[in-house]
Amino acid sequence: MNIKSTDDSLLDSFDISLFAALQRDAYATHQQIGERVHLSASQVSRRVQRLQAGGFIRRYVALLEPKVLGLGVRAMSYVTLTRHGGDEGIAFEKEIGTIAEVLECYSVAGESDYILHIVCADLGQLSEQVLRRITRIQGVGSIRSNIVLNCIKSSTELPLDHLKR
Repeated sequence: MNIKSTDDSLLDSFDISLFAALQRDAYATHQQIGERVHLSASQVSRRVQRLQAGGFIRRYVALLEPKVLGLGVRAMSYVTLTRHGGDEGIAFEKEIGTIAEVLECYSVAGESDYILHIVCADLGQLSEQVLRRITRIQGVGSIRSNIVLNCIKSSTELPLDHLKR
């Protein structure tokens, strides 16, 4: 049964099951995944290769635990640029890409121009090293930060139910 058509590929229920299994445990062998999704290991292997070639699977990573590694402070920072017509955005995006503590950077519409997800060892590092460095980027007008007190939900698994419709 074909579920979702894309440019060059057709996704079926097995592909969607593979996505779900890989999101939960990309370390599982093709044999283990095949047992979960009712395919042989060779079929899993062929499908995974096709999904990788089709750009559905970007890469595989190990998800590390920040607190265990001494990175106990998380912040969401909202950055506003001074101007929007010049090269400020380009300069900001280039420089922000070099700051390891910035895990994510989103260009947004609304009160701010960018939202940053930052992780640091402590508040001193956040203030003195990361935020100070960001304020020095040409074109940054203001930064407003919220410190994360407790993570209620954090997931890397994308929802897949819409593909089944």
